[in-house]
Amino acid sequence: MFLTRLLTFIFAAFVLTAYAQADEKTFFNGIKGKWAGSGQIVAGKYKGTHFTCFFDGDLPESIMGMSIDGNCRVGVFNQKMNAKVSKRGSKYKGSFLDGAKGKGLDIVSGRFLKGKKAFVMDLRRKKLVGAMRAQLISQDKMNISISVLVNKKYIPVIGLDLKRRG
Repeated sequence: MFLTRLLTFIFAAFVLTAYAQADEKTFFNGIKGKWAGSGQIVAGKYKGTHFTCFFDGDLPESIMGMSIDGNCRVGVFNQKMNAKVSKRGSKYKGSFLDGAKGKGLDIVSGRFLKGKKAFVMDLRRKKLVGAMRAQLISQDKMNISISVLVNKKYIPVIGLDLKRRG
């Protein structure tokens, strides 16, 4: 009886893990391509600032994950933007911009939200703790939001809506 339950549990865990990985892979494949859209800073010193972004989404070779590379523009100012995340074993790691050692943030973990077709990445830079969420609304629409942890509560600071180009 115990052995039957144990084998059933192991089989169920294997099937659910394979199913989750298939969903993750489908999500990451959906990121691939050219994207453009507008966003807004919704909190902080620059609240109300609007910007436009252009990104290329791609997949790393031989490992699960994604990369987004491009730029965002506010008026005449142009800023390069990129994020890379990959799965090693069961953990996600990566960087936003050039990582915390540079002017960016480290992606210290990540998780796929199966029912929402979204991927949440945990961000760190010194004492700053945040999260970036990428959600595929449809095949041709994606939403990216960035929140920071303030007094044990995540506060949205940036929202970006993207549409597939071409």
